[in-house]
Amino acid sequence: MAEDRKTPVSRPVAPAPEQVSSDSEIDTFLREARTLAGNRPAGARGRLIFALDATMSRQPTWDTACQLQAEMFRETAAIGGLDVQLVYFRGFGECRASRWVADPASLAGLMARIDCRGGHTQIRKVLRHTRDETRRKPVQALVYIGDCMEESIDELCQLAGEIALSGTRAFMFHEGRDAVAERAFREIARLTGGAYCRFDMGSARQLRELLAAVAVFAAGGRKALAEYGRRGGQARLLLQQLN
Repeated sequence: MAEDRKTPVSRPVAPAPEQVSSDSEIDTFLREARTLAGNRPAGARGRLIFALDATMSRQPTWDTACQLQAEMFRETAAIGGLDVQLVYFRGFGECRASRWVADPASLAGLMARIDCRGGHTQIRKVLRHTRDETRRKPVQALVYIGDCMEESIDELCQLAGEIALSGTRAFMFHEGRDAVAERAFREIARLTGGAYCRFDMGSARQLRELLAAVAVFAAGGRKALAEYGRRGGQARLLLQQLN
């Protein structure tokens, strides 16, 4: 894996009033996902950064979450066209990025070696890394999964704006109901033209389908998603939005 990319942890912000997710917000997520492959040249491979909060607060659901997150890319194995980089943070200033992989099994193997460690969130590093990667070669999407935010929302929004200028959209998956995280995640998604979606382990099936649909679309565009959508589930909802 690549060298750590370290920056100081920013100050937390005050909580915002909690908002409740709705079916319309999930529909919005599906609608916005159509743009993932929109600007990619024909025949070019899509690139997606998959970022994880691996701090201790996620330990209770980590094993289940890892299984779901790994399954995100299994449906792309026969499609090709999607390179994925795993980024995660944990502990005291530890933030790592894997090599770019094209094999879903390789990604699952990388994820299986991660365990949770106590520490503050480092979303700033994730956004900065995404910005730098897409300046070298376009990254169509950032998928981020986390449950809290302990940094300056203004600094995160500045970086979100920078990655938006490079054409990368952030899809923010929020585990739980932390109001501070929700406010930050929604704003990052808005600034990048991406989407926000809340989940918990009770909605594991829905999360798996959403992640798989996004990966299939990023890898193969509408044709691949249409084939995948014949199985139903969230992919069909996404296809309805595309049509």
